[in-house]
Amino acid sequence: MTVNTTETGLDAERKAEIKDIVCDILELELDEVTETSLFKEEHDADSLRAIEILASLERVFGITLEQSELSRMTNLEGVYRVVAEAEGK
Repeated sequence: MTVNTTETGLDAERKAEIKDIVCDILELELDEVTETSLFKEEHDADSLRAIEILASLERVFGITLEQSELSRMTNLEGVYRVVAEAEGK
């Protein structure tokens, strides 16, 4: 059986886990956040919340993310790419 993955290389279950983490930290409902909605501009996320997302992803997935990656983590698509790259290392 093949697992359905997108260009990020993450399966649907991993994406759902990431979305749960992001929505929990941003205090949003799952249906309020799309893959392309911008955390800062559309959801009023500040830099402290962005760092909290990064730290949670590191803890939950056992990966290391550089703070410089925050600039790419502007929406779920960006977070998926950053996590997939970190897991591929």
